[in-house]
Parts: sequence; C-alpha cells; structure tokens
Amino acid sequence: MTATIYDTPDDALDGITDGVRVMFGGFSGAGAPTNLIRALRRRGTRGITGIANNIGYGDFLVELCEDGQLAGMICTFATRASVALRSRFDEQLARGEVTLELTPQGTFAERIRAGGGGLGGVLTRSGLGTPVAEGKTTIEVDGETYLLERPLRADVAMIRAQRADRLGNLEYRGAARNFNPVMATAADLVIVEVDEIVEVGAIDPERVGTPAVFVDRIMQCPRIPVPFR
Repeated sequence: MTATIYDTPDDALDGITDGVRVMFGGFSGAGAPTNLIRALRRRGTRGITGIANNIGYGDFLVELCEDGQLAGMICTFATRASVALRSRFDEQLARGEVTLELTPQGTFAERIRAGGGGLGGVLTRSGLGTPVAEGKTTIEVDGETYLLERPLRADVAMIRAQRADRLGNLEYRGAARNFNPVMATAADLVIVEVDEIVEVGAIDPERVGTPAVFVDRIMQCPRIPVPFR
C-alpha cells in the first residue's frame, strides 16, 4: 500500500469525526505533530480522547482545550504543582470538565506496543501499591505480583517524522523519534507530518524507523516553534 500525499494538514484530516480517539506523538515538543494538532483545532472536532506522553508543557495539545474539544487524556504527565505553571487542561480537570488517566511512562510505551502487536496486555510491577493500581487486575507469576495493564489503541495516530518517501517509509531524527514509531503500529489511521518528502530509495533502509505499511497519509510542512513554559 502506498501512502496518500496531502497538500495541507487540514486536508489530511478528512473524515475525522467527533468522539475520535487520537494518539499524538512527541515527548514535550520533540517529534510532536504540531501542524496536525492545530488543524484539528481548526476543524472543530469535539469529544477527543487524547493519548500522548504529556499535555501542557512544550506541546500544542492545550490549544484543544480552548473551545472544549478534549474529553480527556491518557498520558504520563499533566498537572503541575505550581499554580503559575498550570495549563488550561489542568484548570478544566480541576472543574471536572475533562478526564485524566495517568500511567507510568514505561508502561505507557508497552501498552501501545501491546496494542500494535495484538497482545492482550502487559504485566508490570510499576504502580503497585499506588493509585495507578486502583481497579486493575493483579496476576501472580512465580510468587511475584504484577498489574495487568490493558493495551492501548486509537482510531487515529498523528505523528511527526523528519522525512518520508513517496511510499510512506519514515525516517526520524534523534530524540524526535520517541513514541512516534510505536504509535504508528497501534492506530487504524496513521497521519504523518514531515519536513521533507523524497523519492523512493532516498532513505537508507537502515534508517527507516516506520515502514510504509503502517502509514496512510503524509504531508510536508514546516516545523512550528514549540513554546516552553
């Protein structure tokens, strides 16, 4: 299958409907699909459940809170202790307007990997004896107790890569790789923004971080500077 190339991020979101479950790549601002996030805001899609490493620090996801587009987040980091640094999402969470499911970062990655690999879940000791374990199944293996963490999948994954060829093979740069490759395996529709689209064969096969078979839509657009607070 060959990925479809779109001219703009707005065009690439064709068919996205209310109530969608979206994975957003990125670690703070590194590798975040900022153009697609802003296009999602312009589209006005509501009832979004976001799955991302973080919200409210070095990303544009909080812009989806301005008009109440987010229904909730599954992430590893959200609220901050300092009132001065709290985001719009933090404020809405305090008022009960959005939901939040926190998960340890390693568990977060493995749950997505399980979702992409068709596994039934992940056994981990992370979170035992903490609020993370509340309401979850525990399983004993060789005398040790583990939490059963359910796999994570999404309707759509929005990710960022450095380059794509015209088939959809992706190359990442440094830390911008982060959660993007694994998210590309765990969604029904994968939309990618890239710095550059090149001809097939221009990317060294050893540098392909996501094979084209996982990619549905690509579009080339400049990076948006990320505001850190």
